[in-house]
Amino acid sequence: MPELPLEGKFALVTGASKGVGKGIALELARQGAHVAVNYHTDGGGAAETVKAIAAMGRRSFAVQGNVGVKAEVDAMFAHTLQEFGLLDILVNNAGIQTWKPLLELAEAEWDRVLSVNLKGCFLCTQLAARAMKDSGGGAIVNIGSGCNKWPFPNLVDYTASKGGIEQLTKVAAVELGPLKIRVNCVAPGAIEIERTQNEAGDYAGTWSKLTPMRRVGVPADVAHAVAFLCEDKSDFITGQTLWVDGGLFTRPVWPYE
Repeated sequence: MPELPLEGKFALVTGASKGVGKGIALELARQGAHVAVNYHTDGGGAAETVKAIAAMGRRSFAVQGNVGVKAEVDAMFAHTLQEFGLLDILVNNAGIQTWKPLLELAEAEWDRVLSVNLKGCFLCTQLAARAMKDSGGGAIVNIGSGCNKWPFPNLVDYTASKGGIEQLTKVAAVELGPLKIRVNCVAPGAIEIERTQNEAGDYAGTWSKLTPMRRVGVPADVAHAVAFLCEDKSDFITGQTLWVDGGLFTRPVWPYE
């Protein structure tokens, strides 16, 4: 049996109790990695993710923590490093959004989204990089969004946070490159998960018509891209945003078919 690309690697995936985060955690495990599964409130979902990873013969455990709170991030990394001894891969996936027009958005809602999405990415990246530099390097993948490129109405806080993540990715890649730490961003398009299904009565039908590949994505589509960026074969790729969108955000607004 051939060696798996991530055999023996140790990974932490934030927001991995369901949706895209769960898909990423499972794919890293399929590729050979041992995975720490972060969650904030969905302990049951995290336990299911851990169970599925353990069934593959990998080490896994759930670790609770709000990524926007430094003390909780500190505790999460301390637990992870105690269990694994080192960290090779971090995936900053945890994210939330507020669906509300700019003129109606409350300050507390803005603060909450920016805290989890952008501050959380910063805090986790910083702690992961400190651990990785002492063990010879590693790979960090941040999960962006189509709003890295397009403005999303009624999602001003989410859009601002994801745009910030793309720039954070670039700065981190430049600063951490000499430490053999690669930092990249994966920007999904329309991905059908529990949350997005609630955005429209027919989410898949709505977005597949706009997507050149004529379908919406699933968590596995994002997970495959993330796993590739964590492999040694992508060792010279850093500071990049990889679009996993079926061409959706490449397509211009065009009145003719």
